Amino acid sequence: QVRLVESGGGLVQAGGSLRLSCAASGSIFSINTMGWYRQAPGKQRELVAAITSGGTTNYADSVKGRFTASRDNGRNTVYLQMNSLKPEDTAVYLCNADVKTRAWIPAIDIWGQGTQVTVSS
Repeated sequence: QVRLVESGGGLVQAGGSLRLSCAASGSIFSINTMGWYRQAPGKQRELVAAITSGGTTNYADSVKGRFTASRDNGRNTVYLQMNSLKPEDTAVYLCNADVKTRAWIPAIDIWGQGTQVTVSS
């Protein structure tokens, strides 16, 4: 079994910063892409940022220039540095990982429980 555990959410004023962390644990052979999604009340879940094991990143247009994804492959951990936060960034942020538990088994999509980020105006 594989688990993703997020941390680092909280309440911050507009213009502030937060850093989210997501650590994968369990029976892990390899992890390709790790990413962050968010879901605000009444809205669809959306991709915020993703990063491959090689460090290639992809960001939503709404966060480009403000958010930075990084990862520590040795620790199976992905980070999301969020700067210049806006009230519209308020959402539950969920970690996602594309995990292989064995070399011969196809990768599976794993989700964390989510961490709340609230940005006050």
